[in-house]
Amino acid sequence: MVKNMAIEKVKAFFKQFDLDNKILEFPVSSATVALAAQALGCEEKQIAKTLSFLVNEVPVLIVAAGDTKIDNPKFKAQFHQKAAMIPADRVEGLVGHAVGGVCPFAIRDGVQVYLDKSLKRFQTVFPACGSANSAIELTIPELEKFSNYCAWVDVCKGWE
Repeated sequence: MVKNMAIEKVKAFFKQFDLDNKILEFPVSSATVALAAQALGCEEKQIAKTLSFLVNEVPVLIVAAGDTKIDNPKFKAQFHQKAAMIPADRVEGLVGHAVGGVCPFAIRDGVQVYLDKSLKRFQTVFPACGSANSAIELTIPELEKFSNYCAWVDVCKGWE
């Protein structure tokens, strides 16, 4: 029930831009990069995964390409502390979406969003939409606009 509420919030968010009809819902799980790529029929690297961290007790979302991993030294250089993911049981309360559907849209106030430069190699990417079986295809400028991001960062490895 809660996951449905999250996707409804994301649909309402995109409705104001007349883009709610672009949200894709699948009969299968898209909760992981591999499952999302399979559901969409695209490469894993095109999935815009959203990772949740606590930085000085503030929830921070990093949206990155599906073929990346967080580079701890780069993360520490950017945020001046060690990367500490939000425990799974706290993500929904802090961010507004449960693990598997975390996305940078229709999130709680105070959550900061950063886009990793690993996404810049693509024309379009596929972030989740608040549930474990949804996604939307967005261009990079659309992702910038709708995520209300703070900045582009370079905190991932494995894709160069």
